[in-house]
Parts: sequence; structure tokens; C-alpha cells
Amino acid sequence: MSTDNLVIAGKSYASRLLVGTGKYKDFAETRAAVDASGAQIVTVAIRRVNIGQDSSQPSLLDALPPSQYTYLPNTAGCYTADEAIRTLRLARELLDGHSLVKLEVLGDQHTLFPNMPETLKAAEVLVKDGFQVMVYCADDPIQAKILEGIGCVAVMPLASLIGSGMGILNPWNLKLIIEAAKVPVLVDAGVGTASDAAIAMELGCDGVLMNTAIAGAKNPVLMASAMKKAVEAGREAFLAGRMPKKFYTASPSSPTGGLIGS
Repeated sequence: MSTDNLVIAGKSYASRLLVGTGKYKDFAETRAAVDASGAQIVTVAIRRVNIGQDSSQPSLLDALPPSQYTYLPNTAGCYTADEAIRTLRLARELLDGHSLVKLEVLGDQHTLFPNMPETLKAAEVLVKDGFQVMVYCADDPIQAKILEGIGCVAVMPLASLIGSGMGILNPWNLKLIIEAAKVPVLVDAGVGTASDAAIAMELGCDGVLMNTAIAGAKNPVLMASAMKKAVEAGREAFLAGRMPKKFYTASPSSPTGGLIGS
């Protein structure tokens, strides 16, 4: 598995698990969970987590040094294209010109479902502005292809609603997106436990991004470790190629010829 790396925007990562940095009790727990997950890419909500906006408060940059992790600033809490664009331009300034970002433009505060017209509008501006855009989107194969055409470096369809823990509700749409995409496809949102992450990888996803599934667990550090193993196992199962499903089989798993006493 060591040579089977995730490549995003030309950079290679050994881990296919991306994790968020919000909802933990403190930065110490955040660091412990991230370490247990093995993740190399960490997302940070620019509007909610301090990475230098407030010099009087503890900064995530001290707990998770950018020299050790690839930061993925995101636009959580943005409901318009303009809000998202402004937020990521601020992130680029705070992180010394960092260009890899996660775009999400939400449709409403109740479901946190993506607003796709605003997402498309923001993606066009950000790509033209030199950002490497990973984009949270609906599990719609057509929209995903449009985002790829705009120049996004990865598409990130939801498995189910953000924070719901409902798992993968529509594996068929995910398969359609994966089969058509020429950029990495990562499940984003809805993962609740390790089996959800494994299923996403078995379907052929290039990676999984999660936050609440780890931070909201009774033991976040232990769940982070479980998610690491699940992503690795799911990837290996996908590469191995599962046996075909059959209603029944007329061929026994063990040969019938040459049995003792026959």
C-alpha cells in the first residue's frame, strides 16, 4: 500500500483519510485524534477556528504545525459565493499564499445541503484566482462533471447530510461520479462509523473526509484510529476486487471429488 498514494493537485499523500479540526474539547484532543488518524491533510473552518485571526487566543497552528500537516482551509458557514470567496482569500493571506482549499457553499442552516448554483459561481472565480479547489457538492454526476470542467482538483460529494452520521445513502450516484471523474473523488459528510468509511473506499472513492464522526464519538482518539484502519481496509478491498455477488452458487467452495471414503 505504500506506493498507492492519493495524489491531489500534483502532491502525493500516503493517507487517504482527511480530517477536520473542529468540535473537539481542546487543541490537545484535536492533535491526539489527528495523530491517531494518520491524516496528513487537515481541514480548518476559517470562520470558526483561530489560525492567527486573533493573536490573543491559542492558535491551531501551534497544535498542528503547517510544517507537519497540509492545511485545507474551508468555507464552512458560508451561504453565498461572495462569502466563500472572501473567506478563502483571507485564508490565503493567513497561510502565506496557501492555495489548496475546500469550497463549500451551504443552502440552508437546517440541512447544510450544498447550494450548487452558488458553489459553481464561487468555483469559477476561485480557480481563475489561482486556487486549487477541492469542492463539497451534491451527489449529482452532472454537477460533479461541471465542477471538474471548471478546474476543481477534487470533487467531494456528500454521502448524507453533514453531521448526520447516516452513512452512504446513494452508492449508485457515487459510482456514477467515480466512473466519470478524472480527478480524485472523496466522500465528504455523513460518515458515522468505520464501516461507512470502508464502504466508501470499496466503492472506489479516492479518499474520505470527516470531522463529526471522529470528534463526536465517545472516544474521539480511538475512533480516529478505527477510521484509519477502515479507510486502509476499504482501499485494499477495492484494489483486490471483490467476488461477484450471487443469489446462490452451484459450485461448492471446496471440491467434491476425491473425498475420503468416496
